[in-house]
Amino acid sequence: MLTPPPLPRTLEASLRDLSSQKAESRAAAVVDLARHARTDDGVRGEAIRRFVACLSDDSPRVRAAASVALGDLGASEALAPLLVAIEDSDPYVRQMAINALGEVGDVRAAPRLARALRDARPEVRYQAVIAFPRVARDDAEAVAKALVQAFGDPDDSVRYIALRTAEEGALVVPPDPRLVLGAKGLIRDPARHVAIAAAILIAKAGEPDGHRVILDVVRGAGPRLRGPAREDENEAILLAGALQMKEATPFLERRAWGFGRFVSDTCAWAAKTALAAMGHARAANEITRDLGSGKRETVEAAVVAAGRARLVRAERAIRALGPEQADPELVKEALLLLAMGS
Repeated sequence: MLTPPPLPRTLEASLRDLSSQKAESRAAAVVDLARHARTDDGVRGEAIRRFVACLSDDSPRVRAAASVALGDLGASEALAPLLVAIEDSDPYVRQMAINALGEVGDVRAAPRLARALRDARPEVRYQAVIAFPRVARDDAEAVAKALVQAFGDPDDSVRYIALRTAEEGALVVPPDPRLVLGAKGLIRDPARHVAIAAAILIAKAGEPDGHRVILDVVRGAGPRLRGPAREDENEAILLAGALQMKEATPFLERRAWGFGRFVSDTCAWAAKTALAAMGHARAANEITRDLGSGKRETVEAAVVAAGRARLVRAERAIRALGPEQADPELVKEALLLLAMGS
């Protein structure tokens, strides 16, 4: 029999259940108390004090939840205990403590996170690669050096997240040549998801070296990507359009309209967007048509596609959309992209 999920705890219940005999209840109470603290500044100080105490809880689940909560609150007051939590006996707690330091973004954590980049434990290095650029964001030299170092990590998951971090935050315009050069060394990486992430970073930096890898992704060559790397397949397909890779057209058409889309995820939306970016009439017509759909989700997908494809002819239809038809933020972003492409 299906039962409705329990209602979120009140503030009083959250504080009470932090002392529960059950670790599950204590961890859940941390989550609920963090929710109250995010919306009430008067609760924040007491919540942070309680979460710091929870970092010494007997249960790793509670300690991890407390680390996450402190990160969510940007609790720089908890810097010292979070630095201690990096050495927790539980691997997941260590990861969440490092992640919290990145969310807090306090530059005083930079030296400790720099050491974590060289830790013997790959899960610590992985989280440190994400967190270090956040706390050292004003030191471009240190960030670039850390990411290039991580490009050569023996663990493929660390190499991958270093590339993703460089692509999303540290690769500024003009791109740091050290990051681009380091990524070029990974386009033949034995781990396919690493090679694809490298090709995407290089392509976004305006270099052609990774185009062959991107075309292979569009063609569907090699084993299917799974997990977080699945996002890279969509991104590679969209890049094929942005880069005007006409040789990718038949493969994009197959992804957008082929029979395979009925039996598996062919990234049909990304393929149609890429085709529209290259001036493909059918793709452009369908995106424009979908802007007039009665389904909000279809309209919003078309808004995003039109913006990504720089489909200038859709501008009037997008401007005419009201908040009941599409998220105003999506509309604003699409119009900005159209203005950049016109």
